[in-house]
Amino acid sequence: MADLPYHAAILGAAHRASGKGRLEAPDSTATVDNPLCGDRVTIDIRWDTPVRDANLREIGQVVRGCVLCEAAAALIVEVGTGAAASDLRHASDCIRRMLEEGAPPPPGDWKRAEMFVPVRAHPSRHDCVLLPFQALLEALDGG
Repeated sequence: MADLPYHAAILGAAHRASGKGRLEAPDSTATVDNPLCGDRVTIDIRWDTPVRDANLREIGQVVRGCVLCEAAAALIVEVGTGAAASDLRHASDCIRRMLEEGAPPPPGDWKRAEMFVPVRAHPSRHDCVLLPFQALLEALDGG
């Protein structure tokens, strides 16, 4: 475990834990688990308008998991708040491809996801980064 890529950017994002906590009366919620390691992520979202591809006004998150899960959930809140659902879906796909296929990090503010590039070398830890994005996608689909 000593060779895992817990560098300063990941540790800092996890420490900030942006959006930590549940939203009161969210428009949608999703909780996902990783049965292999026991990580659990809950994402709450609140839309700007009732239209499902509108921008997200608020994102809340609760993570019971490792620092990679915490950092990914914090990134979702920091960069995803105010974004359109379609942009969040695109960023999620880019991050998955970045880890699994060696694709470049997503553009714009999502480029901060490059902090997870060292995780590429640890396929067993990809799910730790992707679990919050899976919860986000489920919440976008209505929970």
